[in-house]
Amino acid sequence: MSDANKPLRRSQAWFGRQDRDGFIYRSWLKNRGIPHDQFDGRPVIGICNTYSELTPCNSHFRTLAEQVKIGVWEAGGFPLEFPVMSTGETLMRPTAMLFRNLASMDVEESIRGNPLDGVVLLMGCDKTTPALLMGAASCDLPTIGVSGGPMLNGRYRGGELGSGTGVWQMSEEVRAGRMTQEEFFDAESCMHRSHGHCMTMGTASTMASMVEALGMSLPGNAAIPAVDARRNVLARQSGRRIVDMVKEDLVMSKILTRQAFENAIRVNAAIGGSTNAVIHLLAIAGRIGIELKLADWDELGHRLPCLLDLQPSGRHLMEDFYYAGGLPAVIRELESVIDRNTLTANGRTLWDNSKDAPNWNREVIRSFDAPFKEAAGIAVLRGNLCPDGAVIKPSAATPALLKHTGRAVVFEDSEHMHKRLDDESLDVDENCVLVLKNCGPRGYPGMAEAGNMPLPPKVLRKGITDMVRVSDARMSGTAYGTVVLHVAPEAAAGGPLALVRDGDMVELDVEARRLHLHVSDEELARRRADWQPPPAPATRGWTKLYVEHVQQANLGADMDFLVGKSGAGIPKDNH
Repeated sequence: MSDANKPLRRSQAWFGRQDRDGFIYRSWLKNRGIPHDQFDGRPVIGICNTYSELTPCNSHFRTLAEQVKIGVWEAGGFPLEFPVMSTGETLMRPTAMLFRNLASMDVEESIRGNPLDGVVLLMGCDKTTPALLMGAASCDLPTIGVSGGPMLNGRYRGGELGSGTGVWQMSEEVRAGRMTQEEFFDAESCMHRSHGHCMTMGTASTMASMVEALGMSLPGNAAIPAVDARRNVLARQSGRRIVDMVKEDLVMSKILTRQAFENAIRVNAAIGGSTNAVIHLLAIAGRIGIELKLADWDELGHRLPCLLDLQPSGRHLMEDFYYAGGLPAVIRELESVIDRNTLTANGRTLWDNSKDAPNWNREVIRSFDAPFKEAAGIAVLRGNLCPDGAVIKPSAATPALLKHTGRAVVFEDSEHMHKRLDDESLDVDENCVLVLKNCGPRGYPGMAEAGNMPLPPKVLRKGITDMVRVSDARMSGTAYGTVVLHVAPEAAAGGPLALVRDGDMVELDVEARRLHLHVSDEELARRRADWQPPPAPATRGWTKLYVEHVQQANLGADMDFLVGKSGAGIPKDNH
């Protein structure tokens, strides 16, 4: 360990010590049978694992972690696995988003406080991916991401059934009286039939694609099915690669450049990605010190076409996407618009990784010149209803509703919505605009996926499947419809959304990027004078801290005291 020719790695501040504390650091690890030569200065690789039986998307991560370890050993590194908080979207209440920032703190402090030279991030379910990237970015060590992969395609009564998307479709059919409860419940086992995250282009698949587009993973990370043996191969190769990344000092800030984020925005448009990518990439950029704004999403991505015919914007599912060529095939189609020189985790550029990628199915991945949908990227709206912005996903919306003015039917919060929506006496028709308040970062709290409000049964029975909906909430990436989200400032923070009343006229014009409340400034001032903020949702613990320090959606909903990286300085000894 005293060989002067060996680089002094971060881990050697622990294991290279020739004193009492060095004895402690090495000896307690030796209880697992680790030989002394493992402490000789070789790269120590942390495997950050979000395995949890409470996060079904990540329930196979023990196997993935073992594959990563083998790869690390093979490359001459020393792997040490550690757990962090796992934020599962499917079970966690009130919303996993409330805990994204907490999990990121867990990741950051676990990395900084331990003898690690590089990190492999195991992530899958919606919030685990941004949480791990945010926490790791705050430390800025050599880091590589390994996503868990999508589950196999759902199959129901001879057809494909997409996770999430099928739930929203079938639940509306039940509420409209066109599907029985028995038929609905029969689909449960047909939808989710293997390990993995949602196999639609929901938030999990979108964020796995963002990891690859940003350059933070090996090529192919986004789409290999969770139960395909090639997912294990990718994990093992990632374990090998992280050892070399440490030797090359290829830290996150060398990969996560402004150009990398611009590429990710363009890729998100091409795949019809989730609106949640907006809020997560803004937060990740803030952690690594890159200036990224909400307006960038419109300027860089809105005019780009959607190339991927995949649910919820299209027909197919992630398994089909992988067989068609996966994300490298999409990136190849974006040759004319992406920055081809951005560096990726394997040491090559994004373009070098994708320039020869085959496309095996033009029905799934369309060409740039003959896309699935034109100008389908995230649109950023402005107006007196959203002074700091709001977003909409045109590729998942009804084209005829992208320019619409209607009478507001207002719900003060999610409970009010659920109580009022099914009331047959509710004065609503398909031309109305459903408005939901107090579901933003502070209001819910945590900004739940409540934005894709169900339609009233009296409207569904007419055969109507979409209405304009406006809220300060998020919606699942698996959802669809003409849904305006992330209205900022949110209602609970005193944004204009808090002042909307039943009967007000709301105008949506996506082409003009306009969301306007047809109420005079004088009347809004009178309403504001009468407005009272909602009571605090908590008086202690994480929720209290979150509500007091969370930023608004247009800034990424990170904590104000976490923006900007702090590096991986070596803390004081523990004795």
